[in-house]
Amino acid sequence: MKIIVLMGSPNRTGSTGILVEQFKKGAEEAGHSVEVIDVCHADIHPCIGCVKCGYEGPCVQKDDVSMIRKKLLTSDMVVFATPLYYYGMSAQLKTVVDRFCAYNSSLNSRNLKSALLTVAWNADDWTFDALEAHYKTLVRYIHFRDCGMVLGYGCGSPSMTRRSRYPQAAYQLGRSL
Repeated sequence: MKIIVLMGSPNRTGSTGILVEQFKKGAEEAGHSVEVIDVCHADIHPCIGCVKCGYEGPCVQKDDVSMIRKKLLTSDMVVFATPLYYYGMSAQLKTVVDRFCAYNSSLNSRNLKSALLTVAWNADDWTFDALEAHYKTLVRYIHFRDCGMVLGYGCGSPSMTRRSRYPQAAYQLGRSL
């Protein structure tokens, strides 16, 4: 299986990166190919709402979203990896998701598998409610097949994350595919 991870953390060596690294290790050990796309350091612009794409054509913006589009439309799975920013995904990852509108039907017809990897400093039981609802809505709307979520409560720093059970959970999720 070909897996694309959309890495939505601007901190390449932070807690989200630890989960991505472990997920990738597990998935590769299970025989899958995994490519991580660093959306925070890519050339990606917000949707301008011009609708020149007709919701299925090329976007008028010439940026790295065209590369992401090609990779997603030839993959079997997409993994959304993000730190929790004010109870949602990072703005960089949200920008990529918003640009799905230019190839919405193509994504819908792929029936890609999906997963969510996320971390937060907060450890309250409601910490991930909004992000989890957003992810589940994407899954439902784009006809993804959810393979699981790793919700890293209390992962405020890389050292906290490494000591937690969440890197192992990310590894197991990747390994189980």
